[in-house]
Amino acid sequence: MSTGPGAASAPAPDANYSTPTSTSRKSSMFSSLKVRNYRLFFLGQVVSNTGTWMQRIAQDWLVLSLTGSATAVGITTALQFLPMLLFGLYGGVLVDRLPKRRTLLVTQTSMAATGVVLAVLTLTGHVQVWHVYVAAFAIGLATVVDNPARQAFVSEMVGPDQLQNAVSLNSANFQSARLVGPAVAGLLITGVGTGWAFLFNGLSFVAPIAGLLLMRARELYAVERAPRGKGQLREGLRYVAGRPELIWPIVLVGFVGTFAFNFPVYISAFAADVFHAGAGWYSMFNTLMAVGSVTGALLAARRGTARMRVLIAAAVLFGTVEIVAALTPSLWLFALLMIPIGLFGMTINVTANTGIQLATDPAMRGRVMALYMMVFLGGSPVGAPIVGWVTDTYGARVGLAVGGAIAAVAATVIGLILARVGGLRLSVGWGRGHPHVRFVPRQRREEELAPVA
Repeated sequence: MSTGPGAASAPAPDANYSTPTSTSRKSSMFSSLKVRNYRLFFLGQVVSNTGTWMQRIAQDWLVLSLTGSATAVGITTALQFLPMLLFGLYGGVLVDRLPKRRTLLVTQTSMAATGVVLAVLTLTGHVQVWHVYVAAFAIGLATVVDNPARQAFVSEMVGPDQLQNAVSLNSANFQSARLVGPAVAGLLITGVGTGWAFLFNGLSFVAPIAGLLLMRARELYAVERAPRGKGQLREGLRYVAGRPELIWPIVLVGFVGTFAFNFPVYISAFAADVFHAGAGWYSMFNTLMAVGSVTGALLAARRGTARMRVLIAAAVLFGTVEIVAALTPSLWLFALLMIPIGLFGMTINVTANTGIQLATDPAMRGRVMALYMMVFLGGSPVGAPIVGWVTDTYGARVGLAVGGAIAAVAATVIGLILARVGGLRLSVGWGRGHPHVRFVPRQRREEELAPVA
């Protein structure tokens, strides 16, 4: 790992993000759950994440029902992530300064209140589309601080040895909720209405708040908080810019998150306009995607390393499968393709997230993770209206295909750049009865071609 801002050499596509001490061995798939504080956090997030996915499904379907426009769904998504784009870096500065457990208590409470208010408006029949816009923006404001705080707080609960496992389980936790949340949301929407999904989400925050209150402060891994001072935002940007193992994953997930991860726009349009299905199928698409996402997260929990080549390969495959899904004429085949889309998408997410956290000094983690989340999630305010317009104008198939193509091309270009800067070449051959494609040092090729004395 680079140790100073002046380090300019880029990691190769085979490069390992992780620190040597944390990657010399593999842990069991659920080893970090042995830590009591993390176990409380994890269980609270199981309940809260289920409510969050219920609200996402209900929110998108409500907007589509009120307006009949995929662009309106894109605007809702944009408003939810716009605060991250505008204020994400400042949120990271605050996270590095503030005690993270107390910060999370405030942010989780504010998001609970937002869900309850939206539920009351919907259940009383007074909800309008601008109410949903305001609620989405309010949740986005809380997320500016909540997201980097949750990411950075994981290391304080489990320490460096269990960090990769805990980050992967966090992702599995969030995506597992998609197996329950969308299904329950679909039942509630079709049975009693969207308002009950919003209410469940608001009440679900009781679980993580209780978990935070029950934690033992003496068992947390103390991290020195950054003091107040000028130039801390610029310091964080310089820190990332000087470390190729941080900047390249952030650039890649920026392209993927902005154009290829706009699932609320794409999938709702496929459900309503392409296959003329209802909320039940929209929920089913999300549930099948969650199956792949959980698989990808659990596989990441078992991996001992987070490699750049895994990130690049996953992004190429993710974009390619999105293009195939955009072209398929069958509803069932489209539904089944949600599984590999979820798997490769989660591999991108976990590999980049884990690698960046492990490569970052603890005192800078809030700012670095805020930048990462700002690029990954904050790109949606730019991408969502664009892909929503493309989807409305040219159709859902074109919109999804364009998003997948951007992801695949970006990953290919970044992989080639890293290979060139890292002094590698592409090797294609056949060995032990199987084809192989990998990057090898150029020096090895020169030695093979050198004349024998």
